[in-house]
Amino acid sequence: MHKEEFRLKFFMCVIQSRQLVRTPQRTAGEASTSSMLIPKPPRKTDDLKSLDTMDNPDTVGDIPIMKTEWIMTHEEHHAAKTLGIGKAIAVLTSGGDAQGMNAAVRAVVRVGIFTGARVFFVHEGYQGLVDGGDHIREATWESVSMMLQLGGTVIGSARCKDFRDREGRLRAAYNLVKRGITNLCVIGGDGSLTGADTFRSEWSDLLSDLQKAGKITGEEATKSSFLNIVGLVGSIDNDFCGTDMTIGTDSALHRIIEIVDAITTTAQSHQRTFVLEVMGRHCGYLALVTSLSCGADWVFIPECPPDDDWEEHLCRRLSETRTRGSRLNIIIVAEGAIDKHGKPITSENIKNLVVKRLGYDTRVTVLGHVQRGGTPSAFDRILGSRMGVEAVMALLEGTPDTPACVVSLSGNQAVRLPLMECVQVTKDVTKAMEEKKFDEAMKLRGRSFMNNWEVYKLLAHVRPPVSKTVSHTVAVMNVGAPAAGMNAAVRSTVRIGLIQGNRVLVVHDGFEGLAKGQIEEAGWSYVGGWTGQGGSKLGTKRTLPKKSFEQISANITKFNIQGLVIIGGFEAYTGGLELMEGRKQFDELCIPFVVIPATVSNNVPGSDFSVGADTALNTICTTCDRIKQSAAGTKRRVFIIETMGGYCGYLATMAGLAAGADAAYIFEEPFTIRDLQANVEHLVQKMKTTVKRGLVLRNEKCNENYTTDFIFNLYSEEGKGIFDSRKNVLGHMQQGGSPTPFDRNFATKMGAKAMNWMSGKIKESYRNGRIFANSPDSGCVLGMRKRALVFQPVTELKDQTDFEHRIPKEQWWLKLRPILKILAKYEIDLDTSEHAHLEHITRKRSGEAGV
Repeated sequence: MHKEEFRLKFFMCVIQSRQLVRTPQRTAGEASTSSMLIPKPPRKTDDLKSLDTMDNPDTVGDIPIMKTEWIMTHEEHHAAKTLGIGKAIAVLTSGGDAQGMNAAVRAVVRVGIFTGARVFFVHEGYQGLVDGGDHIREATWESVSMMLQLGGTVIGSARCKDFRDREGRLRAAYNLVKRGITNLCVIGGDGSLTGADTFRSEWSDLLSDLQKAGKITGEEATKSSFLNIVGLVGSIDNDFCGTDMTIGTDSALHRIIEIVDAITTTAQSHQRTFVLEVMGRHCGYLALVTSLSCGADWVFIPECPPDDDWEEHLCRRLSETRTRGSRLNIIIVAEGAIDKHGKPITSENIKNLVVKRLGYDTRVTVLGHVQRGGTPSAFDRILGSRMGVEAVMALLEGTPDTPACVVSLSGNQAVRLPLMECVQVTKDVTKAMEEKKFDEAMKLRGRSFMNNWEVYKLLAHVRPPVSKTVSHTVAVMNVGAPAAGMNAAVRSTVRIGLIQGNRVLVVHDGFEGLAKGQIEEAGWSYVGGWTGQGGSKLGTKRTLPKKSFEQISANITKFNIQGLVIIGGFEAYTGGLELMEGRKQFDELCIPFVVIPATVSNNVPGSDFSVGADTALNTICTTCDRIKQSAAGTKRRVFIIETMGGYCGYLATMAGLAAGADAAYIFEEPFTIRDLQANVEHLVQKMKTTVKRGLVLRNEKCNENYTTDFIFNLYSEEGKGIFDSRKNVLGHMQQGGSPTPFDRNFATKMGAKAMNWMSGKIKESYRNGRIFANSPDSGCVLGMRKRALVFQPVTELKDQTDFEHRIPKEQWWLKLRPILKILAKYEIDLDTSEHAHLEHITRKRSGEAGV
């Protein structure tokens, strides 16, 4: 079959609208070097439905997209590895650097080489493209080794005036044509991507001019007749419309939060007010998420200037916070903050105001370029890798009629969007702000940005109620193992509950504490400073409620509990199921409850992500970086690392992708001794290259017989004389530490949404002077599914659960495992084809709803 007939792709894992490949199980006697490398079906599942529906258009922010369905055939076997033969790809980074760019470059290079294409580095951005010569060099597999953990961009970036002129673009075209390069991957901001689109639109004219000048031949012009452009957005400001997160944003938040946490301790010691200025000349995303992640008293962002009397409001807010017992104030200001009249609001202005009116000891910290530096977070490494893979696919599939596209992230899905439509929406935001249409600017930023702003306003700008009238009584508890971010969820839940006029109780030690009456009332200050603290301040246990229904029912009556927010892992979910079952015997259990998933294992059915998993992932990633550094120094060494997660392989898989592991053994993908042997042989071959180190991850319960010790001993024996083996069991360090910005922000929003739902559900359930809730939708899991936070009845999730192994039957991240294998240079076979083009997308008007 001709490859143009089926328009090959080999990564069903990259765009999440595609369905997971189900490969046949091999017989016991079959040996295959790729047997561990192809996604296999989860155990005890006969029919795996896609997480995503294919029937309807969806949206990214305010931009609708059309998704395409996959059909798998065996006719295209092995064809993925020939898709790029005869083609050349150039990759460059332009504009400001951003952590995670190197992960994207690495993925473009390795996936391009895997498909048979030649891949070139363009050093120093567009300037290198114009200058040519040694600035454009062919990349090899080994040339991108040890790049994942490096910040900035290894291939360099520079502002280029020459490329803005047609003469400069003519020289750039000449340099590409002479090397046979007709595919260009540009990693940068909106300015860099706009320049790339201009370059593409002029391409035919540029070739014509070069041919007329005798610089290229007619044959060269014919071979290079069209230029494919794909953009990846690298910007710490997250200021590009059409994508939830740009490469570098999460890492910048990590740098900011590390500094905020450090400043908080000294501010508390001296009862100081700190004004922190973060980057964001035109976009307030960093400032906004930072304020949510540290519980700041105030934030200034360019998209939503404060009211004209903001000075009075700010001083009153700071004074009230001190009156309630707080020893510090934190004010976050974006560098582009302005008032309603367009006048800049600077950190020095704010400091002088606070000192003059309140007399507080006030200090200013301008974070500056420290936000761009440092090691990229696990999220940015995975994001860069996924985007790089999809960029190569988009380039190799491109035709003269295909518009230049940008690869974007929506929820946990990678999507392609027309580049210039996204650029136009981004420019529309700037225009709206210049015209002082700030409401329109907020809408154009997208639903996620607006949700962050609404939660911030509730938690920071609404005064705690002084009325003694109580609407309802809601209890909050932690269940299961500790997870970073639990405290942030409790804080958000308590404060939103108080704002709504509810009486909020906190339960210590989970269901056991509920049975024993370890319950107390929480006020506004009770949860002060909890956002950045790891572990569980309330205490948490794995005890389930079934054996204590009588005591629990008695305490529900005693404390007049009318709703229950349960923050925890798989035990929180199963405890919810037991509460639903117990309603048949105990009317007191007929109260609404909601489960907020919080576990490092990320194994709660009904949610793609759990609070705490990102923190654990970054802990593993940091450890792997140090271990790889050790291995790079000693040479010829392989490390086997055991991760937590129970039977769920999320941490092992995602950490493997983020750290550049050679293999990740998980329960969901069965493996045999032959697979282990194949991996050893792979590492033996690797030791013959310039990359003389190896990293293997093993989920703690991936196989009851092939233990970490067994695998270590096997590798040690088989690697004798070729490489040394070492092992590390990371253990409970994965549950500790301060929560990451993602977990703080995610937990805060989950807590707010859960309490809003709870207040509405209690009102619905009020009958004959009491709360009586016995419908399935009165007991739910609040989870992130695709692009939205949704409430799903716990009873409806039973069929989606493998209770024996405590995991969901369907797990979206399994689709990412082929990326790990490809980037580790395994010879894997994937049978995939796409039978539809990406549909044209148009921007929705600001009055229409986005996601």
